[in-house]
Amino acid sequence: MYSPAAKPDDYESFPYLRRGVDFPAVELSDPAARRSRFTAGSDDDRIDHLLADNVTISFHDHPQLLPADFADTPAFLRAKHEFTAFAELRRAGLTAVFDNWFGVIGSTRRTGWKWDDLITTLGLRLADLAHQDGVVVARTVGDILGAQRDGNVAFVMGTESAGMIENELDRIDVLYGLGIRQMGLVYAEANTLGSGQKEQRDGGLTVFGRRAVERMNAVGMLIDVSHASDRTSLDAIEASAKPVAITHAGARAVWPIARMKPDEVLKACAERGGVLGIEAAPHTTVSYDHRAQSIESVMDHFTHAVEVMGIEHVAFGPDTLYGDHAAFQKAISDVIGSSTVFDAGDLEWERVSHVDGLENPTENFRNIAGWLVEHGYRDEEITAVLGGNILRLLGEVWR
Repeated sequence: MYSPAAKPDDYESFPYLRRGVDFPAVELSDPAARRSRFTAGSDDDRIDHLLADNVTISFHDHPQLLPADFADTPAFLRAKHEFTAFAELRRAGLTAVFDNWFGVIGSTRRTGWKWDDLITTLGLRLADLAHQDGVVVARTVGDILGAQRDGNVAFVMGTESAGMIENELDRIDVLYGLGIRQMGLVYAEANTLGSGQKEQRDGGLTVFGRRAVERMNAVGMLIDVSHASDRTSLDAIEASAKPVAITHAGARAVWPIARMKPDEVLKACAERGGVLGIEAAPHTTVSYDHRAQSIESVMDHFTHAVEVMGIEHVAFGPDTLYGDHAAFQKAISDVIGSSTVFDAGDLEWERVSHVDGLENPTENFRNIAGWLVEHGYRDEEITAVLGGNILRLLGEVWR
């Protein structure tokens, strides 16, 4: 399945193109091949109703297929055609997914993504979505509610970095016009807007960054500080006239690495009306109590965030893909010549082949709902963190 020799109807993305003829092809993973051992719980009927009767939103995911052979990673990263596991995603119980492929791949190339790369990939992505049944591109809250009513999956276009706008403020308007509704200010390394989490000297938000925040507020684009430095995050939250999101991260008090957010940032985000999406990508949301990452370690970050921020400011942005995510991390590190890009420092922890319970977008939210049911959360609390909190935030930010 998903081999270069496959017939056109054996894969879903770009059905109007000839694979291996109209674009280079690498063999892709089978999206149904990897499942966690974790079970969602015993109350299947309650879980079914929670997912079917309410708006469920992934604040950050990559519903694309990874290469089957990670020797193909360089070719995979160069390609601008992205393959989505649409059938799998329809089984996930999701109303909407914040699709953030754009920009993050630029961080895995030595020269980074440029403006033309972003626009080309975004256009190709929208063309693919336009040729799919049962999916819509969400530009308004009404689009998400309509997807829930009609049984469709809504894709919210986002990018993890604003680096590609360089110092051109009007490019924010262009991206908004093309459907981008959420943008990260910085991805790990500093750009013209501010410092990223990898910088040793935290310069915070720049003058241009403040102008970008103002423009994003004005146009109605959600600001994300997931990969921004602590100072940049705090500066952006303070400078923004609208609530700011942390679409995918965890709590540094639970696992003290730069990728996680300190309580100071979490509190500031909540005080201004923002929402945190709990991260689940391998080797991120580890915890002192669960040093081999699983749904249990991820939920350690959730419970801490609820204590610090209040449950009305917490959601989930699992940041997962279809395929061997842990092996993909290693392959990316090899491509960019860094063995520490996903390093958790000198702390005692255990590398895993997958995050049991949160392996891919298909199983994530059913397992999260099951965990919450098993741990005594009320229905109104569960529906809030599965999507209601994000929907409220979007109503305040989007125009």
